[in-house]
Amino acid sequence: MISLAGVMLFIALIPAIIVHEYCHGRVAELLGDKTARFAGRLTLNPIPHIDLFGTIILPLLMVISGSPIVFGWAKPVPINPYNFKDPRKGMMYTGMAGPASNLVMAAIAGLIVRVGLFAYAPIIETFLVYFSLINILLGVFNLIPIPPLDGSRILSGLLPPELAREYNKIERYGMVILIIIFLFFNNVLWAVIGPAMKFLSYLFLGYHFF
Repeated sequence: MISLAGVMLFIALIPAIIVHEYCHGRVAELLGDKTARFAGRLTLNPIPHIDLFGTIILPLLMVISGSPIVFGWAKPVPINPYNFKDPRKGMMYTGMAGPASNLVMAAIAGLIVRVGLFAYAPIIETFLVYFSLINILLGVFNLIPIPPLDGSRILSGLLPPELAREYNKIERYGMVILIIIFLFFNNVLWAVIGPAMKFLSYLFLGYHFF
């Protein structure tokens, strides 16, 4: 049975991932790379960002199956690091932009809930809670330093150049590593990111939701 919570999480996911990708492209442009703009991706219109499986099919399957969480992604915004004055730092700052946007959205939604702006409209307040939670999940998860997640761009920019080059070689295996983690080390994954998500949910919303 499809739950109201699942529907709200699915609806909340769309703007969360669209803004995430938009911010990647916007920061890249500010740093000198206009690839996203030329590709028509520097927009908040969801249509150019939609990935059929990641944005629609997978989240809907999770909603229909009654999953306690809903997860997904949009098409990655194209970025050309060679347009940056400093490619390593450019990729690092661009990588930071996506998770940062999610955490900012989570904080804003949480603040609206905590001040009771929509206390008279429980359905809106509940949606804002789910919007904050989905953004916390996306923000923290994307900070994991495994390619193609944004955390890998950040870590690569912080490492010494020689070590960064070696680290970047694992990108070709990144999706395989993530699938293995999801299938066999899910408990370890949640043990790693769970405390941060729990802390942020309390910080933004005043409750431990994770």
